[in-house]
Amino acid sequence: MAFNNETTIVTEFILLGFHTTWDMKILLFFTFLITYVLTVLSNATIILLVWNCNHLHAPMYLFLANLSFLEIMLTSSVTPKMLAITISQMNTISFEGCITQSFFYFLFGTIEFFNLAIMSFDRYVAICIPLRYSTIMRTQVCLKMIMASWVGGLMYILLPSIATLKLPFCGPNVIDHFFCDTAPMLKLVCGDLYIVEMTHFICSAVLLLTSLFFTLTPYIFIVFTIVTMPSTQGQWKAFSTCASHMIVVTIFYGVSISLYARPSKKNVLSFNKLGTILSSIVTPLLNPFIYTLRNKIVIQSLRQAFVKLRGFLRV
Repeated sequence: MAFNNETTIVTEFILLGFHTTWDMKILLFFTFLITYVLTVLSNATIILLVWNCNHLHAPMYLFLANLSFLEIMLTSSVTPKMLAITISQMNTISFEGCITQSFFYFLFGTIEFFNLAIMSFDRYVAICIPLRYSTIMRTQVCLKMIMASWVGGLMYILLPSIATLKLPFCGPNVIDHFFCDTAPMLKLVCGDLYIVEMTHFICSAVLLLTSLFFTLTPYIFIVFTIVTMPSTQGQWKAFSTCASHMIVVTIFYGVSISLYARPSKKNVLSFNKLGTILSSIVTPLLNPFIYTLRNKIVIQSLRQAFVKLRGFLRV
């Protein structure tokens, strides 16, 4: 790849954010602010419930608490800066800050892929081999699986981030996005982008499709197991335990594959912004409600927590 030797080193980037009127920006600001606050509160509530309720110390809820933590971190890596550039003129970000934001966004997203795969395996063991569930899904094993997802995500993202950090950014320094996404950043690299873009495309495709394979494969066995159940009530109960997870998987993977597992194309920046809003703002808000609305144990724990809190406030 040939680069121009006479380059200007970029020390900061300008995030353009949303191309719209001031009134619309104000509406977007308050919409995203309310969404962000609700996302943090709802996911933090799940974490606190799992932490404080002994009957929620089962593997499924440990993975759910890890997912909620990842959702908080994922949206927090994007939303605060997006709110700042939407409502004010603070639309600059340092080169190091841009790389850091991109690193943590894709780190937490990658770990979430692994966590969803682990949750699928948990459902497979619970439905297909329930008699061995307590033996296989021990607490120590679950914690090691969660730790492995974090280490795996870090190892997968570290090398591409270091490679991006060493790319020559020589100007212009304007990113047509509200955060430091890979695609618009690569547009600012000096020289031929084909190898760089294809490398990112292949890495994204391998990550998404491989994790999707390990997420969906357990459900093939789950479906066969459910079909062979003699009781309709048992079939419905087994299906209901997986429905929430499948909804989350469908939304998360659908948006991520459409965004990153495709070759670079022109005139897709508006789609990238919409996709990022769905993956980093809307989905983290929906997940807690998708899981809790279909889970009687979590709803009951939440009611008990509110009763205790109300009693504490009256004292």
